[in-house]
Amino acid sequence: MVLVIALVVLAILETALRTDLSWPVATAAVTTLALAALPWRRSHPLLVVATTTALSAGFEVAQVLGGIPTGGLVAMFALLMAPYALFRWGSTKERTIGGAILAAGLLCSLALSGTNLFTPEGIAGVVAGVAFVGGAVLIGALRRERVASRARDFAAIRAQEREALARDLHDTVAHHASAIVIRAQVASMAVTNLPADDIVRDSLEVIEREASAVMNDMRALVGVLRGPVEYAPSPGIAEIEDFAADGPPKVVVTVELPAAVPDIVATTLFRIAQEAITNARRHATGATSIRVAVTSAPGSTHLTVTDDGRSAASPSGDGHGLRGMSERAALLGGTVEAGPAPDGGWMLRAVIPTRSVR
Repeated sequence: MVLVIALVVLAILETALRTDLSWPVATAAVTTLALAALPWRRSHPLLVVATTTALSAGFEVAQVLGGIPTGGLVAMFALLMAPYALFRWGSTKERTIGGAILAAGLLCSLALSGTNLFTPEGIAGVVAGVAFVGGAVLIGALRRERVASRARDFAAIRAQEREALARDLHDTVAHHASAIVIRAQVASMAVTNLPADDIVRDSLEVIEREASAVMNDMRALVGVLRGPVEYAPSPGIAEIEDFAADGPPKVVVTVELPAAVPDIVATTLFRIAQEAITNARRHATGATSIRVAVTSAPGSTHLTVTDDGRSAASPSGDGHGLRGMSERAALLGGTVEAGPAPDGGWMLRAVIPTRSVR
């Protein structure tokens, strides 16, 4: 927007200083209208190209009908940002249609100039027009390809890192977890026919159950890590809504966001919500419902997870799960607090600033 304002000011100054303009006011007005469309060149590149081309061609037609030489301001060269944006951010369909519009506009401009296209002057005009417009198009296309190439390189690196991480998990952590499961099963069989304290039996059962759960989670995680990167996009707000379940305990998810949040914030909220729901299911004794709410405030997004059970979690925040959630939030300048809810049960509240990460 600042660039557009500066260009409009320059166009007005150019109009005031030039004495060769037959319609100075109309020329400045058309140039201002065309420049005013540039802020939307990324979000609506085809519309901006069509608008600027129509304004330029329409003004040239008006000049020809008025019997004055065609021409415009030097500031009009800034409109080359429109074809650049079209071939930088536009879809395939938009680029095809926009290319046809640019070609038609160029031919119209050459035809209205009154120059014979088969003379040296006409050929020079064609070459100049194609050079300017085609150059902007070429730069936009090359930039698009460069960004896509870098994205492919990053995806390949990420895939290699994910594969290496999967191997490390499988060869180290999974191996030790398997040993725990086997030892717990052997110990459980050994104490079956021997007098043993109930606490020992219960402890062995818990060890076996939790270790088996770790193994299942590890296998699932290794499978995800070894999958193609493009098939595992970063989770966000939509995935938080997928946590809703009939239970038990029942999980109710409410999302009230007036606008989209940055991807990194959405992913962080998803991870915190995932950990909080898992903790509630494991530790909230007698819980019948878990409520997840995602809301917004000026400059921040809030996540609240509450349950109606009797939680054994410590409000001091010494657990690894709570510490991990706090660290995730702290990376973005946010906070995580957990403790007894006012109406009973347990409540976790995360606040992530959004203004500083856009």
